[in-house]
Amino acid sequence: MKKDLLRAELKKRNQRMTAQREYVLRFFLEAETDHLSADEVYQKVQGRKFRISKATVYRTIELLVEIGLLRKIIFRDGVVRYEPVKKGEHHHHHIICINCGAVVEFHLDNLEELEELVKSRTGYTIDDHQLKFYGLCPKCQSTMKNRNSDNNDTR
Repeated sequence: MKKDLLRAELKKRNQRMTAQREYVLRFFLEAETDHLSADEVYQKVQGRKFRISKATVYRTIELLVEIGLLRKIIFRDGVVRYEPVKKGEHHHHHIICINCGAVVEFHLDNLEELEELVKSRTGYTIDDHQLKFYGLCPKCQSTMKNRNSDNNDTR
């Protein structure tokens, strides 16, 4: 389905669907909940022995963002990452562990009122928003709790 959207959009732009473009899109669709950087995609491509330059990977990703098939996300590490845009699906948001970097997606539908308030107060139209929470995941909390109790036992 996404491949068909890409093909249709490229046709409108008088561009053609190449194996490289299809391959890069496929990596994001297969990754599903992973938020891949352009470098990570390039490394995966190299790992599968597919011939594609780093520049082509970067250009293709930017094209996929422009077309609306990918969304850019920047987490606390400052690395630009991407995720597939799911048409018709409400926004999802992210919670990121500040210790191990684990990312969990979650849906929260009560931000529409806030969007309306922002629109009415600023006069802007809103195309997109991103909400990110940062904290400690359950695994890291447990590890830190165990570490703290071990330190308390040695005193």
